[in-house]
Amino acid sequence: MKTFPPPLTVEEEKLYLQKYKEGDLEAKKVLIERNLRLVAHVAKKYQGLDDESEDLISIGTIGLIKAVSTFDNSKGNRLATYAARCIDNELLMMLRTKKKTSKEVSLHLPIGMDKEGNTISLEDILVADSTDVVEALTFKSDVHKVYRIMTQVLSDREKEVILLRYGLLNMKGITQRELAAQLGISRSYVSRIEKRALEKLKECFKECL
Repeated sequence: MKTFPPPLTVEEEKLYLQKYKEGDLEAKKVLIERNLRLVAHVAKKYQGLDDESEDLISIGTIGLIKAVSTFDNSKGNRLATYAARCIDNELLMMLRTKKKTSKEVSLHLPIGMDKEGNTISLEDILVADSTDVVEALTFKSDVHKVYRIMTQVLSDREKEVILLRYGLLNMKGITQRELAAQLGISRSYVSRIEKRALEKLKECFKECL
């Protein structure tokens, strides 16, 4: 099993980020190498698809390099938080490119099972009185199909709201009020984002039929 160097401490990360900001390319190399474990962690959730683990890590590393190159530490965030999103986006871009050669997605695409063992489709999520249906899903690897579709039509904020609201990718769904507190925005704004995102998805699925 491939091993990776340990992640940087908070103090080490600040030091190397400052050095890189001053033009030290060796510091950039350290920042990349010491975050490779994060790449493997993010890539792990895509294993089981057609792609080999090494290929996923290679693509994810591109996202990590972009993260290190564009990270702004003046906002007080950790590099790993920002890098995880960049790595994820890079993997999703690769999967979306591959998807263009596959058949179009249907509203009837199965994505999981309900508590009684019945198949749940994308259509069930979009047209049902959503929360009960979504919370009933037993999400497995197929839910990544939904995530890849969302990446094609939703903004980063819209995607974030849908993922957190409905507990996709094996997360527990939360209320609009909880989501508003987590994102630092009003509940009514969360509601507007959620509504707009679902409308975009519905429209996209109609065009794919």
